[in-house]
Amino acid sequence: MALTIMLVALIFLIFINVPVAFAIIASVALYFIFANDFNAMVLVQRMISGLESVPLMAIIFFMASGILLNYTGITRRLLAFAEIITRPLPGALGQVNVTLSVLMSGLSGSNIADASMQSKMLVPSMVKKGYDKAFSTALTATAAIITPIIPPGIALIMYGYVGNVSIGDLFMAGILPGLTLAVLLMIYVHFYAKKHNLETEKKEKATAKEFFSGLKDAALAVVFPIIIIGGIRFGIFSATEAGAIAVLYALVIGLFVYREMGLRDLKKAIVETVHTGAGILLVIAAGTAFGWVLTLEQVPQMLAGSITEIISSRFVFFVVILLFLLILGMFIEGNVAIIILTPLFLPLLSEYGIDPVHFGIFFILTLSIGTITPPVGTIMFVTSSITGTKIEDFVRASIPFIIILIIASLLIAYIPQISLLLPTLF
Repeated sequence: MALTIMLVALIFLIFINVPVAFAIIASVALYFIFANDFNAMVLVQRMISGLESVPLMAIIFFMASGILLNYTGITRRLLAFAEIITRPLPGALGQVNVTLSVLMSGLSGSNIADASMQSKMLVPSMVKKGYDKAFSTALTATAAIITPIIPPGIALIMYGYVGNVSIGDLFMAGILPGLTLAVLLMIYVHFYAKKHNLETEKKEKATAKEFFSGLKDAALAVVFPIIIIGGIRFGIFSATEAGAIAVLYALVIGLFVYREMGLRDLKKAIVETVHTGAGILLVIAAGTAFGWVLTLEQVPQMLAGSITEIISSRFVFFVVILLFLLILGMFIEGNVAIIILTPLFLPLLSEYGIDPVHFGIFFILTLSIGTITPPVGTIMFVTSSITGTKIEDFVRASIPFIIILIIASLLIAYIPQISLLLPTLF
């Protein structure tokens, strides 16, 4: 009965738009009240235990480094480099949008931060070039979904932490799926530009001098993820230590190399990190207590038994999980879903012979689709509010992109090598 009350309360509180962290805490508190087996202090202990983890510091460090890098001028240099390498392509500004998302995802780890920044930088320029505002906004929002799966994506760290999966393996596994999604988006932009006659005139390719000049300016950004991933994979430092190095790297670039970050910018970055980090940590603390209750009530084991009885094949399993996550992602924020669902899904994987690293990439990408769908799509609302796009126009323009994201999720699901090739090789 206590478990039923907890789950019903959670659904109700989320439905009436109570902030998710508080909805989880309140529902778990009801469980402790009706279970009669525990002191209320156990709830606090469970929440605090969820934060007593060194690997969890990696999330805050990488978040801080991404925010700091926004004040260094590195984004402007990456934009210039992206323009150089996409210049000859049809729909060049749209291609820049996708390319910049790939480059930025290796720095920030936050899809909302990237979507917000590119909405301000690129959408106005795309509209001036003749692109539809809703298309430009939807492209920016969709391209930002590359961020969680290319290292050092915060979602990768959260999944690895909750599921006890190697973060180093997840970082390597996210590279090719992220690039796969980028290629699919660039192909669509190519045909969209051809159809609407956008930037289809023949343009000269960048000269070797232009390319290397742009690469030189962007080199510090391009090298950054290589240092982080290489250091973790070859055992030079842990994911948490890599995060601390990332913060130091951002400070050195901003204060001493480019010299575009002042003390006022540093203060703003610290405050922004504290605000954003506190929200994520509160969700993790609440989710830890919630997961403890589910484990105590043996919900993962019961769910695993029920699903394996109904679903016999790995093929059907991925389709069912895809549909479930598409619906769930419309109502629950991705990081919260990772905290709650990871302990439920992982026991199922061995039954179907699915690698936890492979599943993690599929899981994170599919959940991310919810960020651009109503009613609570976070990236949808952020980009639309910045660009002044009506939600109904955004929804119409986003339909082809949602189809592309579903195709990408299915490719990752049924071609494990896309995720597992690099972790296997290195």
